[in-house]
Amino acid sequence: MHAETTMARAGESYTYDRTQRGFHWLMAALILVALALGIYAAWQVPGTSPRREILDIHKSIGLTVLLLLPLRFVYRLVAGEPAYRTPPSRSAHLAARLAHGSLYALMLLLPVSGYVYSAAGGYGLPWFGVFSFPRLVPVDKALSLAGYTAHYWIAWGVGFVLALHVLAVAWHAWIRRDEVLGRMWPRRAAEG
Repeated sequence: MHAETTMARAGESYTYDRTQRGFHWLMAALILVALALGIYAAWQVPGTSPRREILDIHKSIGLTVLLLLPLRFVYRLVAGEPAYRTPPSRSAHLAARLAHGSLYALMLLLPVSGYVYSAAGGYGLPWFGVFSFPRLVPVDKALSLAGYTAHYWIAWGVGFVLALHVLAVAWHAWIRRDEVLGRMWPRRAAEG
């Protein structure tokens, strides 16, 4: 039975399709840039330039992630996950599921908390200067502070879970030398 699961079946793909890989790498880049901009803006004097402009870009990227997340989630449900050549252990599979569930939750909570912070604080909600998102919460100092506090700690959570994610991928790639990285990497690199 084990030998059968390790053999490639004709026409079966062991990598995520191009759309899922595109979502993964695009959102990874957006999140990393948004985190970097948020950290950089925190060191700038409030209410001054370039902090305002940096935060406008930061918010635009965060709201883009928020808009892409349901598309990615639905596509993932529809497209499913590729087969493994060698299935992981039950505990490794459970750990991966928990990590991915945590990442999805954090990818939702981080921009939502940022939105609450900005909207309740009376700050703008721009999207790359093209339009502004509607304010769905009242201007309320206490709510804005709660949004800020949540955004701050959720950002730390995202950083922590992303670091674990990268370490897990490195462990799979360099220690275990299995197929995990190749599943999300461009097809040629995975098959090469």
